[in-house]
Amino acid sequence: MTGLDTIVEQILNEARDQSAEILNKAKRQSEDIIAQAQKEAEKVKASSDSRIQHEKTGGKSRAKSSSELKKRQAILKAKQEIIGEMMDKAYADILALPDDEYFAMVTKMLEKYALPKAGSIVFSDKDKARLPQGYADTVAKIAEAHGGSLKVSDDTCGIEGGFVLIYGGIEENCSFKAMFNAEKEQLADKVNSFLFV
Repeated sequence: MTGLDTIVEQILNEARDQSAEILNKAKRQSEDIIAQAQKEAEKVKASSDSRIQHEKTGGKSRAKSSSELKKRQAILKAKQEIIGEMMDKAYADILALPDDEYFAMVTKMLEKYALPKAGSIVFSDKDKARLPQGYADTVAKIAEAHGGSLKVSDDTCGIEGGFVLIYGGIEENCSFKAMFNAEKEQLADKVNSFLFV
């Protein structure tokens, strides 16, 4: 081998060694980059899994909350229906009372709503037909006790039960339906506390 061949051979060997070293260094760097990328991917996956689990849990929680809300609404609706039925039954029971009990209730209402003025009291067709004997005198005495006067009108009105007081052209609707409607919330609260507490 000549000196030139030796130099070329030495350069080639150094180049091989350097290229092997560069390749090894590049391989180590690529392995480091891959390892770092895998760590990042694991972090992203863990974060994603955590987020997915959180969303699943949140979704379950929202579904459970929605289900509980629907359940509460269904219970409330059922309670309101029961209360409504009870109030309708109470109203029907009042209208179906025997005459003596019915007019005792009407008398109590009249004692509450009579004014110290001159006026008239109007009943429904049904109630007018079943007025107890001497009830016009009872009405007059109650009105007089309040400083006024009332006479039973010859006219009738289209109510189911109770009466209408007329003072100087102004009507005071004292029908049972009007009383129930005016006291609806309080009556519903009483029925609710009686049935559900």
